[in-house]
Amino acid sequence: MNRHLLLVPALAALLAATALSPATAQHAQHGARPGTAAGPADPPATAALKEVTARMHKDMDIRYSGDPDRDFARAMIPHHQGAIDMARVQLQYGKDPVLRRLAEEIIQAQEREIALLRTMVDPPRR
Repeated sequence: MNRHLLLVPALAALLAATALSPATAQHAQHGARPGTAAGPADPPATAALKEVTARMHKDMDIRYSGDPDRDFARAMIPHHQGAIDMARVQLQYGKDPVLRRLAEEIIQAQEREIALLRTMVDPPRR
């Protein structure tokens, strides 16, 4: 059986448990997300992932123009860059060959998509 198919039910259960957590709901009301700040006791990989996800979320907080196409493209660029940065952390610290290959594929795909999104934000002049 494909290993990825086994991950889907586990991830769904984790997301459901997190969504129902009283602590998560309390943090969401106040705009905070639990466990996102890197701490001195974090292993290097955890600290790196926390840092790149915090930067991604900060960079996704764009000034909206009212143009849904432009706003989508502008918000997705840092989102995709965050995926690239997380994939690089996986390649630096991860051992699982399936996840390492996925990280490589994510980097390639997201770089192509960022290039396309940038053309939508700043179309070439004719």
